[in-house]
Amino acid sequence: NAGTRDEQAGEDGIAHFIEHVIFKGTSTRKVHQVLGRLENIGADLNAYTTKEETCIHASFLSEHYGRALELFNDIIFNSTFPEKELEKEKRVVLDEINAYKDSPSELIFEDFESRLFAGHALEKPVLGKAASVRRITRHKVIEFIQHHYLTNQMVISSVGNVSFSQLVKQVERIFGTIPSNTGQPFREAFMETGNFEFVQKKRVFQSHCIMGSVVCGYKHEDRTVLSLLSNILGGPAMNSRLSMLLRERNGLSYNIESAYAPYQETGSFMIYLGTDHETLDKSIDLVMKELTKFVQKPLGSMQLHVARQQFIGQLAIAYDSNLNDVLSMGKNLLAFDRVDTHKEIISKIETITAAQIQGVAAKVFAQNKMSRLIYKR
Repeated sequence: NAGTRDEQAGEDGIAHFIEHVIFKGTSTRKVHQVLGRLENIGADLNAYTTKEETCIHASFLSEHYGRALELFNDIIFNSTFPEKELEKEKRVVLDEINAYKDSPSELIFEDFESRLFAGHALEKPVLGKAASVRRITRHKVIEFIQHHYLTNQMVISSVGNVSFSQLVKQVERIFGTIPSNTGQPFREAFMETGNFEFVQKKRVFQSHCIMGSVVCGYKHEDRTVLSLLSNILGGPAMNSRLSMLLRERNGLSYNIESAYAPYQETGSFMIYLGTDHETLDKSIDLVMKELTKFVQKPLGSMQLHVARQQFIGQLAIAYDSNLNDVLSMGKNLLAFDRVDTHKEIISKIETITAAQIQGVAAKVFAQNKMSRLIYKR
C-alpha cells in the first residue's frame, strides 16, 4: 500500500524507482541470482507501481510455490540496493521517461491528471521527472521503504493449483519470522479546485484530446456505475458508443476510448481521442453531443440489458487469466480487506438502473465539471 502519492516533496519517482531496484540484489543473492531464481524454471517475474500501490507478481508452476514465496520474502525484506546498481538503474528509468514522452497518446493521460489533481500528491507522474530521479539516493530508498513498506499494509494474493491451507502453511513458514512493522500511512485528502481547458503545442502528427472530470473514489457506491458508463462509452469493445460514432460512422478517429481511474477518496473519468488536426473540433463536438444524450435521456431497457451483459462477459473472460484475477484480488484486499466473489460482482452490475447511469452522467459531464487538454501543432 505504497505508491506515488506517498512520496514527500523532492522524492518524485522514488516509489517507481524502488520497484526497479528491489530486484538488484539481496544480502545473499546477486542481481543475476535474483532474476534467475524464478526465470530459470520458466516463471515470469515482474512488478508495477501506481499512484497508490506497488505490486510484485510472478507466474509459475505450482510445484515451485515455495521457491517463489521465498524469493518474494528475500527481495522485499533483504534487498541491499548496491550504489552501483542504483546508478545504472537511474539511466534505465530516465530512458523509460524519455520513451513515454515519445508517445503522446499515453503522455496526455499523465498530463491531464497532473492538471486535474494540481496541488495534490495525485498530480505526480508515476515515473517521476528526470531531475528528481537523478537526485534519488540509497539513503532515500531505504528511508521510503522503512516508512511505507509496512507489514500491516501488505497483502499476499494467490490464484492457482494450491489450496488455501497449503498457502497459509507456506506463508507462515517463510514469512512467519519477519518482525512486525506496522503503521497507518497519512494521505492528504483531495480537494477539487475547478475545471480547466488547456491547449499545448507539440510536435505531433495528429491532435490528441482528453476531456473528463474529477469523480468519486473506489469506496463510493457509484464506482460500479462509473465503470459501466465508461465501458458503454469507450470500450474496449469496438461497438462502444464513441467508437461507433467517431470511427465507424464518421471515419474521424482510429483510437477513441474512455477510462475510469478510481483512487482512495477521488478519481478521474477521462475520454481520449486522436484525430487529424483539421477534424479535431468536429470530433470534440460530436463527443460532447453524445455525452449530452446520456444526461438528457436514460438508456432504454434493451440498451441497458446489452450494456450489462457485455460488461459481465468481458469481466468473466478477464478472470480466465490467473494474472488478472490475482492482481484484482490483491487490489481489493488492500482497499476493502475482502474480495468480492464473481457472483457478487455480477449481482452489482445486474442491479444498476438506467436512472443511476443517467444520474452519474449528469454529475460527470456537467459543464462546470468537465476539463479538457489538447495536444496539437
